[in-house]
Amino acid sequence: MSSSRHQQLDEEAKNPVSASEVPPRSGSRSAQQLMRKVRRGRLRLPITLSVVLMVLNVALMVFWIILAAQIYWWTALAFGTVVFVLILVGLSLYLVLTIKEVRLSQRQSDFIDSVTHELKTPIATLRLYLETLQMRTLAEEQRSEFYATMKIELERLDHLISQLLEVKRLDALGMESDPEDILLEPLIRHCARVECTRRQVEVEQIFEFDIEPAVLHTRRILLEMIFRNVIDNAIKYGGAEPRILIQVRVSKAGRVITRVMDNGEGVDPEIRKDIFKIFYRGESELERRKTGTGLGLYIVRTLVHLLGGKVTVHDRLDQPGSVFAIDLPGRAET
Repeated sequence: MSSSRHQQLDEEAKNPVSASEVPPRSGSRSAQQLMRKVRRGRLRLPITLSVVLMVLNVALMVFWIILAAQIYWWTALAFGTVVFVLILVGLSLYLVLTIKEVRLSQRQSDFIDSVTHELKTPIATLRLYLETLQMRTLAEEQRSEFYATMKIELERLDHLISQLLEVKRLDALGMESDPEDILLEPLIRHCARVECTRRQVEVEQIFEFDIEPAVLHTRRILLEMIFRNVIDNAIKYGGAEPRILIQVRVSKAGRVITRVMDNGEGVDPEIRKDIFKIFYRGESELERRKTGTGLGLYIVRTLVHLLGGKVTVHDRLDQPGSVFAIDLPGRAET
């Protein structure tokens, strides 16, 4: 293969392209369906509000004409004032909803760019390696290295598509299985092991565990999705060499609090609520450098609320880094 061809493929792997340049794939179709679903939900309230405002306008004109014709000036003035105030309030709400819709549209646009890049990069890498394997005779060691890299890129694609599908079916997710008593420690260690395997590192290189024995009565798939996404986020935004402490405590009030602590730069207090919104990605240089779609923490918050819990984020007190605290109903293991 010519060196110019290698350079072209490398450039394609590094540079994101617009969604229109990528052939339709299951991941991009899921992204489009997800955005249509979100957009439909967001548009219901503004449309309803617009109809109400139009009805109020018509009612104001009709009643004013009727009352004016019967010389009920004070009644007409009072009625008109009340309806006018209602219209002003409605217009203010409409303005707020419009601003929110514009911001959501911007996040959706950023999301499409992210998904496009996330799909394009591993595809370009796989194509480059396959063409190299096809056109060159390589040593066995180099071939093994190529196969290992290709496997990582395929797992990256699988992770992205799985995440898109998870968000798409959040409403019904887990309803197909019955709740069961789940030991939290083995589940957390399993999720940590899965994420480390995906990155080809040992669990001991990244994780420390300080876990009180706890039991949660819920659906296993939901817990796995919660902790897999929180752990993925902690590794992604940890330090150059991420070190993560996972701590579990059981309260006397029947709550299990899990804290996932990383050694990254922390989360700006101004965006701590925003990071759990769908499609949201921060604007710092670190967040622009990291790959992602803005779905992981949205999945976490949605599922935690579904299980009757809450999730918060704050800075570590003993060192730089973030703490994601997940509070769920549960009990101590007996």
